[in-house]
Amino acid sequence: MSTSKTLAFSSLAIHKTVKSPSPPFHQITSFSSPFLHFPFLSQRSTSALHGHKPPGASFSTNLAFDSSIDSQEDTVAQILTKPDRIERLMKMQRRKEPVREDGVTGAGAGARRWFPYLDLFRSGEIEVSSKEIIDVLDPYIMEARKERIQRAVSNRTYSLCLVVEGLTDFGNVSAAFRSADALGVQSVHVISCDSSKRYRDNRHVSMGSEKWLDIELWDSPAECFTALRNRGYRIATTCLGPNSVSVYELDWSRPTAIVVGNENMGISEEAICLSDLHCSIPMRGMIDSFNVSVASGILMHHAVCDRTSRLGCHGDLAPGESQILLAEFYLRHRESTIGILHEYAKRKGHNNMHSFNFGRL
Repeated sequence: MSTSKTLAFSSLAIHKTVKSPSPPFHQITSFSSPFLHFPFLSQRSTSALHGHKPPGASFSTNLAFDSSIDSQEDTVAQILTKPDRIERLMKMQRRKEPVREDGVTGAGAGARRWFPYLDLFRSGEIEVSSKEIIDVLDPYIMEARKERIQRAVSNRTYSLCLVVEGLTDFGNVSAAFRSADALGVQSVHVISCDSSKRYRDNRHVSMGSEKWLDIELWDSPAECFTALRNRGYRIATTCLGPNSVSVYELDWSRPTAIVVGNENMGISEEAICLSDLHCSIPMRGMIDSFNVSVASGILMHHAVCDRTSRLGCHGDLAPGESQILLAEFYLRHRESTIGILHEYAKRKGHNNMHSFNFGRL
């Protein structure tokens, strides 16, 4: 039986010579934590991290160089056709599926909506918390970038997720991803299309949004829907029919998975039969359907508006969850941030061992 493959994306490290004359956002000469002293962080290398070069200096760095341009190496095409790339992309540790007291896997009635991450990052045998991650990496990210990341996290939700089934065009997939990111829908699920079909490549529509989403791949609607129900979601397929409910009549404050289907055939019969409800967007013209990427955008936008009207806001993460997701985003910011964190963990382990040995004297 196949299992879900979870994607948590990071861009590749950028190796380049820094020549920007702009001053650093921070003057980093020391850290308050005893674990945060890195010999390689001289004033010279610190300036390089923030795009500032001392007079007369000439150097290169492969540390956390900040840029407004994200790497496009991990494209939607590569992600959905090369699952062997998935394992190395994980960041924070993920939760196991919830188990009810009766031993049945599932969130159970009245359970809080699903949040996938533990407050834990592993570097070998060393465990690092989200607070440590933020404290360590904060000096390496430009202020404007940090503000944007923090704003995105504050507007994220796992109460709403998007499921795309059997899409054959990367342009539609990546456009749906971009809409999800823009509307604060953090969790996206992809049910694979018929293996005889090939995606038509469009590598640029998503504008790197897949890097910031939690994307899970599934082999069938049954596999995907079972996992989502276990996490507490109801399954809403988008299709026309006598039992379809207008999207404007639904209560979107409930944890809901929105399912959109194939560009030509729509949602499969299997998905329709396994769903909890059917919904549709009222059409006022001569045609009876939108393009799938347009439909997913309209559905998510209305859901966000409805949630805001009912709840007062769309983003609904608890403070602890926001901190964990912020740490996750910091780790996704650049691949070089992982190297910095591993160096921190190495020194944390060394300090712990030194303290242990000292205590035995």
